[in-house]
Amino acid sequence: MILKKTALMISVSALAMGLLAGCGNGTSTSTSTSTSTSTSSATETTKTSSVGTKSVIKIATQSPLSGGSAVQGEAIKLGAQMSLDDHKAEFDKLGFELQLVPYDDQADPKKGVANAEIISADQSILGIVGHMNSGVAIPSSVVYEKNNIVMVSPSNTATEVTDRNLKVVNRIVARDDFQGPAAADYAFKTVKAKNIFVIQDKTAYGQGLAEAFKDAATKQGATIVGYEGITIGEKDFNGVLNIALSKKPDFVFFGGLYAEGGLLIKQARDKGITAPFMGADGWDTQGLVDVAGDKVKDALYASISTDITKTPDGMKWADQYKSKFGKAPDGYSAYAYDCMTIILNGIKTASSADGGKVPVREKVRDAVRATKDFQGVATKVSFDGKGDNTYAKVFIYKFEGPKYPGTMISEVGK
Repeated sequence: MILKKTALMISVSALAMGLLAGCGNGTSTSTSTSTSTSTSSATETTKTSSVGTKSVIKIATQSPLSGGSAVQGEAIKLGAQMSLDDHKAEFDKLGFELQLVPYDDQADPKKGVANAEIISADQSILGIVGHMNSGVAIPSSVVYEKNNIVMVSPSNTATEVTDRNLKVVNRIVARDDFQGPAAADYAFKTVKAKNIFVIQDKTAYGQGLAEAFKDAATKQGATIVGYEGITIGEKDFNGVLNIALSKKPDFVFFGGLYAEGGLLIKQARDKGITAPFMGADGWDTQGLVDVAGDKVKDALYASISTDITKTPDGMKWADQYKSKFGKAPDGYSAYAYDCMTIILNGIKTASSADGGKVPVREKVRDAVRATKDFQGVATKVSFDGKGDNTYAKVFIYKFEGPKYPGTMISEVGK
């Protein structure tokens, strides 16, 4: 719940003010908030909260922790939490206590913006890992820009996210205008698709991805025999699938997330549509298998996420993640880990330049944007002037059966 400021009838000490500023969900600042959704607010006069002699530094996450995208949203939160936990001892020696404050944006732009306003009010929050959905990130980042809070996304792909040239916005993954054409190239050259039916979910992410795929496929020489939209939350796709069936496509591409994508695959196969189905990073999750079941076999997806288990270090990290959380990492888990690490590195850099003090948000923002040749668990990162990662890649996967992740069959660099 959102804590309302209460009028103070008597004077309080500076320490008491610090404790009040760090409260979230009615708990003390000494209590970790890493496993529950927190909505923290700060008093206008307090820059940072403190516990004993240590200053509290908070990092927020914004991702869907409920609803149809919760599997991937939870993966972002847990990946960020793991990085923060791994760095707590280091920051403790510097005189800082790290805290994670996870927010459920519900994959809803209005909720994301409302959360962003709450985050902005808490001056001890110095960065955000998120969002998952581009359509939520775009309006929410306007609030972050106004308040100089740096954001690093592990999954946003819409071109508009960074093309607005906001100082606070960064992402470590590939854009739609790279991911979409990479998928189209694979469909046309490898699968030999000629007559393609395209479906999109009418979101900034899904529509942008579908448009990029459609334009690239057309340039390759393919024919787009149909282009239809569905709505997030729908369960019955007979209408759009009947249109697809009548067009007799040899390939179907979907720009959207796993909840709708899994149902589309399942219902298409039941209807007798045998053409290969392909999605993108919104399908890079155990959630797609949970929805589509054994009908997921042979489905393809172009992802912005690598399979980290292909390297010894990545496998070690995945084992640690599973030991910590009791489940295997999802597609965005390691990317969220890297996003958090980049933000924490920015905080250390900004603090060091300011004599070891808690840095102001503007200095953290600038230090994060200056990231060059950072080697993370999932990817190498250098941000360009807009906040895009010059090392971002796209990976093509195929489900050999109802088991996640799919098998990586291609890697595409810039």
